[in-house]
Amino acid sequence: MNLSITVILIIITAISSFLAFNNSSLVERWMFIPYIIKRRNQWDRFLLSGFIHKDYIHLLFNMFTFYFFGGVVEQFLAYKFGSTTGGFVFVLFYLLGIVIADIPTYIKHQDHTYYRALGASGGTAATVFASIIILPLADICLFGIFCLPGFILGALFLIYSYTKGKQDSDGINHDAHLFGALFGIIFILIISPSSALDFIEQIKSFRIF
Repeated sequence: MNLSITVILIIITAISSFLAFNNSSLVERWMFIPYIIKRRNQWDRFLLSGFIHKDYIHLLFNMFTFYFFGGVVEQFLAYKFGSTTGGFVFVLFYLLGIVIADIPTYIKHQDHTYYRALGASGGTAATVFASIIILPLADICLFGIFCLPGFILGALFLIYSYTKGKQDSDGINHDAHLFGALFGIIFILIISPSSALDFIEQIKSFRIF
């Protein structure tokens, strides 16, 4: 059985997260801590922190989301560049999503000793929003009950993440969600400018009823 790159990335993330659940020293070394990154030059934390999670629920939510949207982006890139090159671009895209999504957080918290973050939210958000650009009318369902076309739910999510990021009061790295999402949008539009026109044409055909 051939495993997709999406599934392979999920397996790697699950294994590293499982190891971290029982190894506090690994968590401490991989966790995204801007204060330490700046003072010890441990820049690998930008990437490593995306492969560990707080708990099973955190891991399940990120990987469940990545599974459903990663396949869309992976197939799109394989169609555009071929399976080998497309696969390489997909991995690069996901890793860059993790790293770039945390840059604003690093800038904001580089002198704060208390700040810590972990998880693949940046890469997952990038993947979700890349898929929204590709298939804006595909429904996204919350808890399998409340469903909206991707472009509508995506817009609401961007507004929510921006607002909560400004408040910075609930311990969730909303900035990573926001900037991961923006990276996903920009990435697709750079490698496939025609996707912008396709997106607009699909949106124009949308009807509520």
